Amino acid sequence: MQPLAGDEPTAVGPYRLLGRLGSGGMGRVYLGRSAGGRSVAVKIVHPHFALDEEFRARFRREVAAARRVGGAWTAPVLDADPEAPVPWVATAYAAGPSLTAAVTDGGPLPAHTVRALGAGLAEALTAVHELGLVHRDVKPSNVLLTLDGPLLIDFGIARATDGTASLTSSGVSIGSPGYMSPEQILGKGATGAADVFSLGAVLAYAANGAPPFPGDSSAALLYKVVHEEPELGALSGELREVAEACLAKEAGRRPGPAEVARRLAPEGAARLVAGGWLPGALVERVSRSAVEVLNLEAAEAVPVAVPASGPVEFSTPSVAGEFGPPPTVPPAVVPEPRDVVPTPEGKPGKPGKPGKPGKVSVSVAATAVPGADGRGRRVSCTVALAVAAALAVVTVGVGFLVKPFLGTDGGGTDSGAGAAAKSPSASAPSASGGGAIPAAYLGTWQGSATALSGNLPIGTFRVTVEQAAVGKELGRLRQTDQLGGVCTDILTLRSVTATRLVASSEGAEGNHDGCDPGTNTVYLTPSHGDLVYTSDSSAEGNPVAVMSKAGD
Repeated sequence: MQPLAGDEPTAVGPYRLLGRLGSGGMGRVYLGRSAGGRSVAVKIVHPHFALDEEFRARFRREVAAARRVGGAWTAPVLDADPEAPVPWVATAYAAGPSLTAAVTDGGPLPAHTVRALGAGLAEALTAVHELGLVHRDVKPSNVLLTLDGPLLIDFGIARATDGTASLTSSGVSIGSPGYMSPEQILGKGATGAADVFSLGAVLAYAANGAPPFPGDSSAALLYKVVHEEPELGALSGELREVAEACLAKEAGRRPGPAEVARRLAPEGAARLVAGGWLPGALVERVSRSAVEVLNLEAAEAVPVAVPASGPVEFSTPSVAGEFGPPPTVPPAVVPEPRDVVPTPEGKPGKPGKPGKPGKVSVSVAATAVPGADGRGRRVSCTVALAVAAALAVVTVGVGFLVKPFLGTDGGGTDSGAGAAAKSPSASAPSASGGGAIPAAYLGTWQGSATALSGNLPIGTFRVTVEQAAVGKELGRLRQTDQLGGVCTDILTLRSVTATRLVASSEGAEGNHDGCDPGTNTVYLTPSHGDLVYTSDSSAEGNPVAVMSKAGD
């Protein structure tokens, strides 16, 4: 577990966050603690997913499906808020490393541990399949090793087998290369047999310390899964026979998970686990981790009264715990963060001067955002952000909704004239774009940004505008979201006047998949000493930012 970074949230829903457990393609996972002292694992999806209504619909269904799953070898879903500006889900926390971490640090597991591991996972899949669900992403990082046995986690992309929605319809690959079944790779759909194939690959990984289909690229891995035989290495005897059967290329030739469980543990996985199933080094590691979690207190814990998330309706009762607090809650109360200079009207002041990092607390009140079907979507959350102002290199890159911030008729003339009056150089270039940028634009600017008509906070932005000719790069835009994700855009000057600068914005090489890769038009407009950044990027929710000169 890693400590929280300065710009990560400290509370989500009713849970105080104590540390980061990991991250993946869909989001980040944190160790949280409820007001009653219960430890939970809180998964927060990447903020860019919040802009996708199709993702929200899937997430809502998948949370409902995951909540139906319960058993000795799975971590139950306890709470969630699919309607939050940044959706999240909380599951029971289990002390213990993932199979990936255990093998990476300690090498292959002994045969008796692999047998208990396979039996427990097979029983978990049996329970999942009986509910008409398919996990679809069984892999070493989704398996936890605890003193009480293995746990199968992360049902984030599980889907009811009779569901009509298909994640692949939007071009998203379901599963992980090297552990996906051949039919998943070939686009033939995934049944419970796909999970059994992945189980066989996990057993081979646990026994050998390497996947059964090694490769240096995703393309190579996918080819080997479809066309080549697995490398089973140290697996022998019945364990090898079970793994070979699970890894059959044809789905119909694979055993069911109940048969796998019976072959590996005729008396049940619990009997194998009860006899001591982990090697001594792992027992010591898990025990030490459990004690650390029990004694853990946030290094800078500050009591924060946060509004509980609204409940999610389900057709069946919860398998564990009570899902969702009552919908009626008091308003959020966020204490003034440290190192923030108070200003009139209760607004947070700017962070301290360079060398004195400040912290910013943001509270988002309940409101409504129009949905795709015309109905309003409730938006409610409290986000606590710690921003190292002196060290942050953040940029602005969002927005098309400049009118609400400027308070003009939309033409920008009034605000631009005001800026021109303040800057002696504002009379420089004309609309024809002579290439010289007026001094009113130059320098480093930073500020907070929102999307979706101001209803979704999307982080902090920073841009340094340098002198440039038309067609040349004038600076780079850096956007840091609430969870620490960064997108960088390259700004190329198209035209400039005293009242507006127009540039092309293109995603920089090396951006993560959540960044907008397209080319967009952005506008920088001086307004009463600030600089308003807007963009026509609908993929980012048409964000807007009002920036002040850095260091002012």
